[in-house]
Amino acid sequence: MTGNSAETKDELLDRDATETDLDELREEIQEIDRDIVELIARRTYVADSIAQVKEAEGLPTTDEKQEERVMDRAGENAEQFDVDSNLVKAIFRLLIELNKVEQRSTR
Repeated sequence: MTGNSAETKDELLDRDATETDLDELREEIQEIDRDIVELIARRTYVADSIAQVKEAEGLPTTDEKQEERVMDRAGENAEQFDVDSNLVKAIFRLLIELNKVEQRSTR
């Protein structure tokens, strides 16, 4: 390999190692994403069960005190794992709203 624009053997090896590392990291992200979706599905299933109990007992769909507890817990968990609390709370607000929409549509 000659010339200024050609890569050296070491540079090629370093690039290949970096690409391999990047591929491995992307695979790990894919696994995590799948886990997140699985957890959302589990959460949705439990929320649906809660909706059935609420309906059977004549309870309202919305429970603001419970929502507040969920949001507080989300913030605490975010801090524990050093993740942006506002971002985590925004995700949980979305999950709660999705569950409420689902609960209302089944009543």
